[in-house]
Amino acid sequence: MYDPTKPYKKQILEAIQQTWDTKYVNVRKNIYPTIEKKFSYLEVDHTDGIGTKGIFHWKKRTFRNACLDALAMNLNDLALIRAIPYKLQNHIILPEDDKEAILELIRALSEECKKRDIAITGGETSIHDNIVGMEISLTVSGFIKNLKPNRFQVGEVLIGIESNGLHSNGFTLVRKTLGKEIENYIDELVKPTLIYSDLILKLSESFKIGGMMHITGGAFTKLKDLLFKADAIITREHALDPQEIFKELYNRGIKDEQMYKTFNCGIGFVFSIAKEDAEEVLSKIKDSKADVIGKVTKGKGKVKVESKFSESKVVY
Repeated sequence: MYDPTKPYKKQILEAIQQTWDTKYVNVRKNIYPTIEKKFSYLEVDHTDGIGTKGIFHWKKRTFRNACLDALAMNLNDLALIRAIPYKLQNHIILPEDDKEAILELIRALSEECKKRDIAITGGETSIHDNIVGMEISLTVSGFIKNLKPNRFQVGEVLIGIESNGLHSNGFTLVRKTLGKEIENYIDELVKPTLIYSDLILKLSESFKIGGMMHITGGAFTKLKDLLFKADAIITREHALDPQEIFKELYNRGIKDEQMYKTFNCGIGFVFSIAKEDAEEVLSKIKDSKADVIGKVTKGKGKVKVESKFSESKVVY
């Protein structure tokens, strides 16, 4: 039975208060927390959630991974404009009033935020007994010290950073494709999305990055947003191969064109850099596999991908 008084409120407050001591803000306790900023820069807000991947996190009770997914979907996107995250609010939706789940989620989220100097300044937990699975939606605020254009430049090379699988997009197509056999792949389905923002923000301090894109919904078609009179060419001659889950989906009938506009296919983040800087940049990426995956050429705003699944080339 749902208890609308939320008797675990005190424990939630104790967890989020651990995030209030940051170098970016002072947060004071009140009926709603009040925030005093320690900076004066342009600011940006971003909202995203984990979508239908929450079905599998709820089933497996992989709550920390769910929090990492929600953070990644926001932090990686904020990195595209070099925004430093400093606070967030959350909306957690569960199909039942599960105190253990709620506290585990909030404590995991608080721990991950504390690592990154992100203050949790509020949130909401909703119980919807008419849904399957869970949702975590975050609104993250960031500040930008030096706003720069996010655009690929002709002559630059494209650096890809590996994903660890599906990340958090394409799950509707995954469910449709795997059907009743989906339970055989559930461990693959709850792997957390990798967070690239910490690395990207650090690299952007030392190197002139032209354009950046987080490869999520829309996948490689999103690179079109970074092109003007240029084309992005992604070859198959690189070290970032699709994981087995992608090969399984392809072998079940999803065509090359659909694969590369729905899934990351082994590449979770793409950015462009001057050719002469590529080797040094790659040497700085220690904790993830990365490689030169292509180049930016004169063109008409097309994205051209040589498939890793076949000899085909897809054009968007």
